[in-house]
Amino acid sequence: MHNSFLFIYFEKQSTFMKQEDLVKEIASIRNLMEKSSKFISISGISSVLIGTYALLGAAYAYYEIYGFDSQMGYRDHYVNEPVIIVKLLVTAMLVLFASIFTGVYMAIKKAKSNRQSIWNTTSRSLLYAMAVPLCTGGLFALISISKENYTAVASILLIFYGLALTAGSNYTFNEIKGLGILEIVLGLLALLFPGNGIIFWALGFGVLHIIYGIIVHKKYE
Repeated sequence: MHNSFLFIYFEKQSTFMKQEDLVKEIASIRNLMEKSSKFISISGISSVLIGTYALLGAAYAYYEIYGFDSQMGYRDHYVNEPVIIVKLLVTAMLVLFASIFTGVYMAIKKAKSNRQSIWNTTSRSLLYAMAVPLCTGGLFALISISKENYTAVASILLIFYGLALTAGSNYTFNEIKGLGILEIVLGLLALLFPGNGIIFWALGFGVLHIIYGIIVHKKYE
């Protein structure tokens, strides 16, 4: 009788351990599936650098428009002046190209270190999900500039960039959805407070990117 109780006890223990191992194995498989379905080669450091580029661009734009010792008491120039428009567009393009180069270069570098391919099904899905909002926002901004509606440009770019981030959040880190929502909120606030586009631009593309990059770097890298 005693031996039969021991046998039943050890059999239950064995079954319990097998169930525990099975749960751990399922959790491991689920973790691998999540990693394979998400593009995790985005570098947190690249986001910090991109945010820094945006802050430098915003600082230059602020200097060109307002100056640091304005002779007019408020600003030196207006956004609708042809020379200022050209300078701001050139600055925006430089920031954009530097950001794209930095993001792609560091993503390739991170993917190689993880022995992964940067161009795969997940990265293509991420690109396609973000492309429509980004292209729409870019064209909308260009149309607004051509119609001399300069006050709405910062809002348009922030809102559509936020929409692109939320659309692509299913294919990469979950934190990117929060970043996208905050970008949309800043874009809407920029509409409520016209004339402060540079400030909201600096907060959205600069400060938020730096904070997001630090979070991703500490959590995943």
